[in-house]
Formats: sequence, structure tokens, C-alpha cells
Amino acid sequence: MAAFDVCVRGSGSVAMAAALALARLGLSVAWTGAHAAGAAADLRTYALNECSVRLLQTLKVWDGLPVDARTAVQDIRVEGDRPGATLHFDAGSSGVGALSWIVDAAELDAGLGAALRYAPHVSHLPDGADAALQVLAEGRDSAARRRLGVAMPSHAYGQRGLAARLLADRAHEGVARQWFRAPDVLALLPFDRPQAGHGYGLVWSLPQERALALQQCDAAAFEAELAQATGGAAGTLRLASERASWPLALAQAEAVCGPGWVLLGDAAHLVHPLAGQGLNLGLADVAVLAEQLAARESWRGLGDERLLRRYARARRLPTQAMGLVTDGLLQLFAHPNPVARELRNRGLGLVEHLPLLKRALVRRAMGA
Repeated sequence: MAAFDVCVRGSGSVAMAAALALARLGLSVAWTGAHAAGAAADLRTYALNECSVRLLQTLKVWDGLPVDARTAVQDIRVEGDRPGATLHFDAGSSGVGALSWIVDAAELDAGLGAALRYAPHVSHLPDGADAALQVLAEGRDSAARRRLGVAMPSHAYGQRGLAARLLADRAHEGVARQWFRAPDVLALLPFDRPQAGHGYGLVWSLPQERALALQQCDAAAFEAELAQATGGAAGTLRLASERASWPLALAQAEAVCGPGWVLLGDAAHLVHPLAGQGLNLGLADVAVLAEQLAARESWRGLGDERLLRRYARARRLPTQAMGLVTDGLLQLFAHPNPVARELRNRGLGLVEHLPLLKRALVRRAMGA
């Protein structure tokens, strides 16, 4: 008989959320990750949708986050690569309290780690343990996935995501801004650090050489590039952190489950960050897995392959659809052809004048 019901492998947000969610079912959980000592320096900000926030509330993590570590997005303003090609979403007309929440990555990890320290049924075992079900949430380079022989074909975009924290001289007022331009996508995510009402998290997807050059240039040169790219729409922007970058790719594991194992989060799928949905997909994996395990027949074991296939079927369409949407948007806006440019900019204008479609897009982005 296995020593534990579940062994969760991984140190990130998805792995910690999985350990907490499965322990709440009364299952004995071994978790292999490292406990964070506190909110260490981390440049990332996550855009969390309503479903992700609901899960974190259920796990008793959301309300414990510092107030300035989570900022509500009330408006999203998207611009194409010509004047007048704009798209605007706002929480009021969409009938929601907030379109999303921008969250400090390090604070989220610290909150999840603190909850794990006090969670009943969870044992911290860095080397793992024998269990009826192995939950593999080790990220894109999962060693356990490789040991299983599960391939994860990847399409490299030849781009890098560039992240930094910014400080603006103008209040953000809960407005997220995004520019789709050939060949880059720039997002400013409203954030209350380092100064309440005036911070932004930057996520800028660029061709690899360009991204590395911007990561390495001096602060004044970088700020000048930001000013040119944003046209001053968010005011004067100043660097408030170091810069970091990572390679971007589209990937899907050839199998996400098997007898006694299941993949979650980036270990199972990668999408382009232009829609800010990567962590949302991973947390949705956690929620659906917990639902399927809770609803299993009393005689069916946790590692039963038929049970895990139910999870795989439930997650196949949402993850594939998000991959197709993000890849399609990237390809559309990266194409230099004048006809493609005209079509994509007209498309933004068309959606702007279709309120029912806009509301449907908001609901899908929120996980509804």
C-alpha cells in the first residue's frame, strides 16, 4: 500500500495550489517543493481571472495577501498598429466588479507556502514519496515528465518575454494597456507597487535579439524606448526594478495523464503570454483535478487511468483553445503584410462596436 494518497512534485504556484486543494479533500499529500522564506525579489506579475481568485479564496490564501500585492483591473485598452485601431473593455459595462486582478508573483508564492506550512494532511518531503497518484507540476522543464517518456513538442516563437516593474508619474486608475504591433506585443499591468496607484508590471514580447538588447541597455535608453512604444499614454514611465526575460514557446504534452500520474500547469502546456492566461490555465487544472477526484466512485483508486482521463477530457478543449487563440493573435499581428495589417486593425474596430461579443470575450477571459 502506498505511503501517501498523493505526491505533488513542484515548487511553483500551481504545485502548491494542487497540494492545498487535494489536502482539502482529506487526502494525505506529500509535497516536494521548497518553502519560501518570504516574498523574495521577483519581477513577475500575474493577471488572475475570477475563477483563479475563487480557487485561492477557497484555499484561504487570497484574503491573506497584502493589499498592495493585488490590484483590480477596471479597464483594458488595446491598441493596434495604426491610429484609431482600438478596443476598450470596462468592468462596469461587462457587469463585473473587476476584469482581472494583477498579483505580485512572489507574494502569491509566499501566501501559498504559508498555507502549506499549516495545512493538515500535507507532509513536506523534498525527495518525494510513494503515492497512489503522482501529480507532476514541475514546470516546462519537468524532469518527472521526461522520466515517464512523455514528449512535449514545442514551437519556439523566436521571441522573449521581457518583464520589469515601472513607476509612472500619472495614476494608473486600474487601467491595463496593451499594444499589438508588428512584431512585438507590449502590456502595462496596473499595480500598486512600488507606489500605490502609480506602479505597472511590464510584459513585453519581442524578437529575441531585440529583447536581449533592451534587457541590457542602460535605464535611460530603456525608458526612452518605452516612451516611444507607449506614446505617453500612461504618462512618463521609469524603471523601478531590474529586467528579466525568458524564451516564449507554444507547447502541449502528448499525454497529460496515465496510470498513477497526471500533469498540471506548464508541465502540460505552454501558451504565449499576450493574453496573460498561463497561470490561469494551471490553476484551472488544479480546480478540475480536485473536482474529478472528489466525484470519483468510492471503489475507484486515485491513480485509476479511466478517472484521470476524465480530467484530461475536461481540460483538453480549454487548453487547446487558449493555445490557438494566443498563437493566432500573435501570428496575425506579427505579419508585416499590409493587407494583414489592415484586416487586423479593422477587426479591432469591428469588435469595439459589438458589445455582446465584447461581453462574451470578457466572460471567457474571466474563466466563465
